[in-house]
Amino acid sequence: MTNTLLHRIPRGPACLIAGALLSLAFAPYHAAFLALLAPAVLAGAWLNASPRVAFARGYLFGLGLFGTGVYWVYISINLFGGVNFLIAGLLTVLFVAFLALYPALAGWLSRRLFGKSPPALYLLAVIPALWLLTEWLRGWLFTGFPWLDLGYSQIDTVLAGLAPLAGVYAVSLATVFTACALTALVVLPARGRATAVLMVIAIWAGAWWAGRQPWTGDQGRDISVAVVQGAVPQSVKWHPEMLLRSEALYRNLTLPYLGADLIVWPETAIPALYRQVEGYINALSEQARRHGTALVMGIPVQDPGSGRYYNALLALNGQREFYYKKHLVPFGEYIPFADTLGGLLEFLHIPMSDFSPGPDVRPLLHVNGMILGVSICYEDTFGEEVIQAMPDAGVLVNVSNDAWFGDSSAPHQHLQMARMRALETGRYLLRATNTGVSAVIDAHGNLVKTSREFKPQVLTGRIPLRRGLTPYARWGNYPVVTLAFLMLIGAFVVQRRRSEVNSE
Repeated sequence: MTNTLLHRIPRGPACLIAGALLSLAFAPYHAAFLALLAPAVLAGAWLNASPRVAFARGYLFGLGLFGTGVYWVYISINLFGGVNFLIAGLLTVLFVAFLALYPALAGWLSRRLFGKSPPALYLLAVIPALWLLTEWLRGWLFTGFPWLDLGYSQIDTVLAGLAPLAGVYAVSLATVFTACALTALVVLPARGRATAVLMVIAIWAGAWWAGRQPWTGDQGRDISVAVVQGAVPQSVKWHPEMLLRSEALYRNLTLPYLGADLIVWPETAIPALYRQVEGYINALSEQARRHGTALVMGIPVQDPGSGRYYNALLALNGQREFYYKKHLVPFGEYIPFADTLGGLLEFLHIPMSDFSPGPDVRPLLHVNGMILGVSICYEDTFGEEVIQAMPDAGVLVNVSNDAWFGDSSAPHQHLQMARMRALETGRYLLRATNTGVSAVIDAHGNLVKTSREFKPQVLTGRIPLRRGLTPYARWGNYPVVTLAFLMLIGAFVVQRRRSEVNSE
């Protein structure tokens, strides 16, 4: 009777609605249970579908997820990019339409390559593996866009315990497996249901155990920190008359906290090139030096030799050390295929958007006898880039400018991803943003302190420097991606042997 009822539900609209509801599993809504229910709907819709229909249902699911989950791209294009609402809407629709291809691809491959698999194998091996691999593909193809990876929704659940063991993709795999097991409880016979339940119990128990292991430890040194949020509105930040105001604002917010071991300013905190404000920085550097404070700030830099621009982090600690951002945002910080699309920079009116990638070096800064693992904005969404700072880094620092996305869900989603980086590496993470959400995050991914959005604020505290390597920091994404491929190979072998037996 249950199966009969399921067949009466319109699968296409159900997939679209399930995808839209899945976005509520992420910040700022945190309805993590929807990450178990929504993919279960999609898995049921794929079961017994043709490859073409599976593609269509996966595409509808993707439209629902990304249409409601990354709508904020429109804000940056229209409000701050200066593009009229029609063209901004069209560009946003095209972006969502492209992202929706990934779950569609998973559905098509699952039915095209594994359409003859037994239902239990299809649900408990094929779909979880292909979901994981298409998420992973989305994380690096065309420079990558790992936003709304399923694992981030579980940062506050038991499954987050898998993050230091094998990273966010392992959490995604466990989450979608659990979702498919829920589908199995509806469509499989008793033996298949029992297998699904036992496997889910084993996975969740393993995650619980992993989450309680001391993968890293303290160095035995605590440091005092201050995270500065100036809250200069993005709409006026780059106006020439705002430069002196921004300089005064950040100086005044910082002076009461000189004496702290480390003070962090956001990405492009001062809206000018380093060479244009070097006098201001010299004076600030001298004050910080006298108080024994290391100051880290985001500032754009132009190389005098090559003329290239870099999105940089500057560490002031008696001497000066720079980190140049390596992973740039396409169409935000540079234009791919610039010879063909170069005019797009003028069309979008994005300030400081002709950056060059920095050299491929480890993302480390040395200040006050400590080593910082640093990232600029978008870079902290890529776990394998952040772990390049391990095991040297005792603390992580991320500077961002989420003001581009206004009062939307984007800053909260970005913070959720930063929390995962802290958990994966077993390090505290200091996150300084222009307008919020700035935060102090502990080594378990918990929020110690957060700022209010769009308000000038300084977060202070004492945090321990950490040492050691989590398994994820040692091995990266290789184990979980390899596991997904092995699951597919195993499913293919079983399907082939079954076909051979049936043909005899």
